[in-house]
Amino acid sequence: MARNKYPEQTIEQILNISTALFIENGYEKTTIQDIIDKLKMSKGAIYHHFKSKEEILDAVINRRSNYAREMLAQLVQNTKAENTKEKIKKILYQIATDTEIHSIDIILCSQIKNPQFVVAGLQGTVNDDASVISKLFEEGVLDGSIETDYPTECAEIFMLLLNIWINPVLFHRDLSETEKRLKALQQIMKQLGMDIVSDELINKVISSYRDINVFQNK
Repeated sequence: MARNKYPEQTIEQILNISTALFIENGYEKTTIQDIIDKLKMSKGAIYHHFKSKEEILDAVINRRSNYAREMLAQLVQNTKAENTKEKIKKILYQIATDTEIHSIDIILCSQIKNPQFVVAGLQGTVNDDASVISKLFEEGVLDGSIETDYPTECAEIFMLLLNIWINPVLFHRDLSETEKRLKALQQIMKQLGMDIVSDELINKVISSYRDINVFQNK
């Protein structure tokens, strides 16, 4: 493949191929040479945009994060429902059905021992994801579909549990263990005054994780 004269397209090609190789072979087993061979680019073309495999991984993760953030913003803006609680349920289900959101979970597993990555993930969940959800919780309090005096704090708790605690990749859990935690999250949110975790959502989350084959056999 000749080097693309448009830098943005070249970067997209590098990230697309790198993501596919990271998922197929694992991040640790994928080399820069593997990426070069698959792209049929020169080594200089790769290093012109990325200094290392680690830098490519950061770009892959950032791209997924940006995609998820933009998707959430669009869903908040466009989803219609009889009240805010039902709107949140619809939004969560739409996110669970999106394969792009979950496609690189297996790559993230390789970074669990990286403290900077873990801290960045926690900060992103609280500062970015939860801030959007907290506004929905506030709307739900106003229309009476959600009952809590702590919409911001509940949003942070919910997103940390959903994005971090539930994730079977991060904790090497099997299907049964993951399902129990989803059921526990459902009960926790009910007790906090917001019945937003439906059985349909639980089934879809389990199905999405099963599709990318992340459950550990025990």
